[in-house]
Amino acid sequence: MSMVRLSRAGRLAASIALCSIALMGCSKKAEEKADVAKSQIVARLGEDVVTTQELDNEFRVAQVPADKRKDPAVVRQVLGELVSRKYLVRQALDAKLDREPTVLLDLLRARETVLAKAAASREVAKKSSAIVGSDVDAYISSNPMKFANRQVASIEQIVVPTNAASQDVFEATREMKSLDEVAQKLTALGIAHSRSTGALSSADIPADVFDRIRQRQADDIFLLRGQPNSVFFKVNTVETRPLEGEAAARLARQAMQVDLARSEASLASVEAVLAAKYEGDYAEIMKIQAPK
Repeated sequence: MSMVRLSRAGRLAASIALCSIALMGCSKKAEEKADVAKSQIVARLGEDVVTTQELDNEFRVAQVPADKRKDPAVVRQVLGELVSRKYLVRQALDAKLDREPTVLLDLLRARETVLAKAAASREVAKKSSAIVGSDVDAYISSNPMKFANRQVASIEQIVVPTNAASQDVFEATREMKSLDEVAQKLTALGIAHSRSTGALSSADIPADVFDRIRQRQADDIFLLRGQPNSVFFKVNTVETRPLEGEAAARLARQAMQVDLARSEASLASVEAVLAAKYEGDYAEIMKIQAPK
């Protein structure tokens, strides 16, 4: 009888020991996970945290090169902006702004925009992966002004923030014969601008624009409007600088990917219109016009 009790007691002690070992193992794993989680946190704002994954994503969105992501000045700027956004988000949530109808619609739109971009990017990436060397060669051959006959114009320019100047301002400078006149007009109107030298390549701007550059008169002043800046410029010289080899192939692939993105966006727009069923007055407004 006493032997049986001792055996049971031994088994109980062994079980307790095994449980202790298991608990120690679980505790150690939990501590390891906690250490990993702690190492992934770069900042805390009350109950909110900023993780290394979020910071890496900010670098990606801001297109910060990999070799600059440890630069203290870059980290300070990007992380500071991320922390500021997190802080304002917490204030918005505490004020229950996420329940307001317009905010809800904006959040829905932001989600749809991200998902739509992801879907389009996936299709472009899939088709881009099918581009082979012969496709690149064919593109280079069919676009001589971008490659074999590429021309580069050396220019003097005045850069103006587009939003700072009205259409009237651009119209007022149309007949001016020098950049000095343009600069004087902008200064008189109190419009910020900067003056410098630069270059324009036939590979980067529309063919009709570069044709005008080649047919220019000595005192012609050109205007390229865009966002965020517009540029007044005068052409000094134009020379042929062929683009060849790996540099040409790289540019050709990039251009082909841009064309694919545009084509994909156009195709998706057509498919969406065909798939949608419009209601009420919108059915007539959105009715597809048959070609004449």
